[in-house]
Amino acid sequence: MKKGILIAALIATGSWTSASVKATELVYEPINPSFGGNPLNGSFLLSKANSQNAHTAPYSERSYDERLQESLERAYINRIVREITDIAFGEQEYDEDGNPIDSIFNQDSIFVSGDFQVELITSNPDSIVVNITNLLTGEVTIVEIPRFG
Repeated sequence: MKKGILIAALIATGSWTSASVKATELVYEPINPSFGGNPLNGSFLLSKANSQNAHTAPYSERSYDERLQESLERAYINRIVREITDIAFGEQEYDEDGNPIDSIFNQDSIFVSGDFQVELITSNPDSIVVNITNLLTGEVTIVEIPRFG
């Protein structure tokens, strides 16, 4: 009976039920450094991903003549772009007929590269027109570049 009275007294005073409970707020911290996690986790996560990656890129060895052809095409396209820029911004010198001097554009030019044909039309005094034709599908893209010079 004494136990029952003691428990009832503790419950009534609230000292038994108000025992001190300590807790902290739960805060999410990401693991991946891309999403704000610790940057030191990056190398671990990368090595873990690489070990699980079973994909290997296909390896194709290009022959010397294929690499040479690609290099020549890149060089020619770079020259075309450089001269179009010079002509469009007035940095090119012209002869009495209006044709650029020392240029690949002394007349309208056609260049075939792979599946594409690039036609440069410089005879218009206000703009340069570049027609790009996909030889497989017949799709034509026209780029008109105004002359500022």
